[in-house]
Amino acid sequence: MEQFVINATTRTESGKKYAKKIRAQGKIPAVAYNEKGESFMLEIDANEFSKAWRSITKTTLIVLKIDGVENKAFIKDTEYDIKTDKSLHADFHIVSGQKKFTFVYKIRYSGTAAGVLKGGFMVKHVPEIKVKALPQDLPEFISADVSKLEIGQKFTIADFNLGDKIEVLSDPAALVVSIAPPKK
Repeated sequence: MEQFVINATTRTESGKKYAKKIRAQGKIPAVAYNEKGESFMLEIDANEFSKAWRSITKTTLIVLKIDGVENKAFIKDTEYDIKTDKSLHADFHIVSGQKKFTFVYKIRYSGTAAGVLKGGFMVKHVPEIKVKALPQDLPEFISADVSKLEIGQKFTIADFNLGDKIEVLSDPAALVVSIAPPKK
């Protein structure tokens, strides 16, 4: 995946007038928070931000270059105008790479279950999985391959193979998907 770089400069001014002024210059106000809870007021290029925001997931690390200093960060949130679809403000979370983060992923499904091809029905149970890992080890998404599931079989949280670097916090016995027999 492409590594996104967003250039930022620190700002000392705030308020509606200032925000309107920098938006007219093609920039948007932003705030970056670090792991210590400190915050930094920034201004960023609206086009750079928009390109990154539309192409990433909530677990994608970007490079936030503040006054020339590179920082790894997540884009935590954005406020945008629904009429113009333009970003009005952004929040970043700067990470050191040493602290583990907890994220909840919406489970994606890949493949068509063998049992469905034989007339069964796929029943989705738990829609999300909670994991903990270092920022650089977080996957873009988590997918359940259901292609080998036959009628009567199930896929649980324990069936995910996420590797050693990712700790699963969800109940391992929780049912993700099952294949029900066809209705008679």
